[in-house]
Amino acid sequence: MLIRVDPASDVPIFAQVAASVRADAAAGRLRPGDRLPSAREVAGSLEVNLHTVLRAYQELRDEGLVDMRRGRGAVVTDAVAPLAQLHDDVVALTERARALGLSPDTLASLVKETFR
Repeated sequence: MLIRVDPASDVPIFAQVAASVRADAAAGRLRPGDRLPSAREVAGSLEVNLHTVLRAYQELRDEGLVDMRRGRGAVVTDAVAPLAQLHDDVVALTERARALGLSPDTLASLVKETFR
């Protein structure tokens, strides 16, 4: 599993780490029962503070996407299955929005408004 971040982005690193894990789950690259790399490994490879990665993992835990247990690490839960199921729908929606000339921000606003 490759966790991707952009240090030049305005998005906090912990949020980028969490988003990268969510994207891998949505694309089917992570399945229930898979273990995430240890926070220490991720922090070392990204050259960020350990607590930054732990905050991302805690956010994923709060969303129910991972289960964190001492000695087991972070394990992907069954809650990732719906993300993978929605992936094709999201791809189709973004392609349609692109064809209509909508910006990513406009599409995101529409989705957020519709979700409410």
